[in-house]
Amino acid sequence: MRLLITPACEAARICRQARPSHLLRLVSPDRADDATDLAADEILTLAMHDIVEPTSGLIAPDRTMIDALLDFGRAWRGERPLVVQCWAGVSRSTAAAFIITCEKRPDLPEQSLAAVLRRVAPHATPNRLMVTHADALLGRDGRMTAALRLIGRGADFTGFSCAELNLAGLER
Repeated sequence: MRLLITPACEAARICRQARPSHLLRLVSPDRADDATDLAADEILTLAMHDIVEPTSGLIAPDRTMIDALLDFGRAWRGERPLVVQCWAGVSRSTAAAFIITCEKRPDLPEQSLAAVLRRVAPHATPNRLMVTHADALLGRDGRMTAALRLIGRGADFTGFSCAELNLAGLER
């Protein structure tokens, strides 16, 4: 079960190489139609701004979006990769990867899953609002958001191609 996190500038190349069954696009509203060169059997585009609290004039991630993200992740069976992409591959996509990982691996503590995310993506600074919604929807009682506080802000972003989480290989 390979979950690949990538910035928008690398998404087409990663999709060509990995041949994912599922592609999750987390994009700014003005970029929602910008996927002509991306290929996967199933594609979900969620248009939201990368903000951590509701702001006038901007579209914040909401529970409906995170519910759709969770449904999309549940439909992914793992035979082929799932690619998650946002503009830089730092905030929205790493939040989505963490959310999907927590949903797929309820047997593992949230702190362990956050630590794995930090290891494979040192730059990851998952969007707190997205994770807060998922924490409530998954009934995690604040453990997901607490795990993100423990790993803190990611390293300064200098660009990257792809980070990979192997959900089947995660251990306690």
